[in-house]
Amino acid sequence: MYKGKKVLITGAEGFIGSHLTERLVELGADVTALVQYNSFNNWGWIDTFEKEVKDSIKVVTGDIREYDGMKKVVRGQELVFHLAALIAIPYSYHSPMAYVRTNIEGTTNVLEACKECEVEKIVHTSTSETYGTALYVPINENHPLQGQSPYSASKIGADKIAESYYRSFNLPVATIRPFNTYGPRQSSRAVIPTIISQILSGKKEIKLGSLTPTRDFNYVADTVEAFLKVAESEKTIGEVINAGSNYEISIGDLVEKIANIIGEEITILCDEERLRPDKSEVNRLWADNTRIKELSGWEPKYSLDQGLEKTVAWIKENMKYFKTDIYNV
Repeated sequence: MYKGKKVLITGAEGFIGSHLTERLVELGADVTALVQYNSFNNWGWIDTFEKEVKDSIKVVTGDIREYDGMKKVVRGQELVFHLAALIAIPYSYHSPMAYVRTNIEGTTNVLEACKECEVEKIVHTSTSETYGTALYVPINENHPLQGQSPYSASKIGADKIAESYYRSFNLPVATIRPFNTYGPRQSSRAVIPTIISQILSGKKEIKLGSLTPTRDFNYVADTVEAFLKVAESEKTIGEVINAGSNYEISIGDLVEKIANIIGEEITILCDEERLRPDKSEVNRLWADNTRIKELSGWEPKYSLDQGLEKTVAWIKENMKYFKTDIYNV
């Protein structure tokens, strides 16, 4: 399906976006990578690609918050993967309007450009954070949405804008809702690289927030394949689709698992700065992945242990990207 296909990826310089970009190049797609404009001409993780991969993609700088620029980028594309977003939950407490402008207004610009340019299909990226703390488990796509942080509220808004474009304009958009993705290139603000990098830096006392919440973790290669499968299936148009492992683990148990993989004994310290406000903490996430299996045939291939081992190995080789003495919101 992807051989010669004109594909645009917004947020291509980021964690999941960069892996998706590489995979689409491998599949023979004609890839345009949209990265956020900056005066340093920094392309994020794309700058680390092998030369032959980098040379095979068209990198465009821009900003999804600006419609005219988005329309120019989208014109001529057949398939759009929309991943660009502000994603850090703690920073959303500090600057909520930035999340509204990027995640809601930016997504509207992308969808409007896709409508005007008659794109064949759009895969819009949601997040499991839109569910908030599970009211029942496993969480299927009918679970109520709860805005427990400005970030999650902005993503709920973006998801509903995508739904409205499908219902109002028959735009061929599918919404993928990944649960907690991890792996190489993930920001140090996320819990798994935070744990791993602190241990690998030689710390015996690890600073974390709450240890009781549970999460449904997914290795990035599996998440990328979920994006591709959702894009390939005609059955996914107009649908919201969970991408998760159907397995939950507490943060406390996760720390123990990672420490065992690395082979270190550690003590965990609760850092008040890393705690979410009580009503904002999402205490439980556990995905029901029945729908994505039925609509696209996707299933995760990597166990948590396999994914963590790969992630530990990558972080060990790339500690230069991690500032373990600073809390990265």
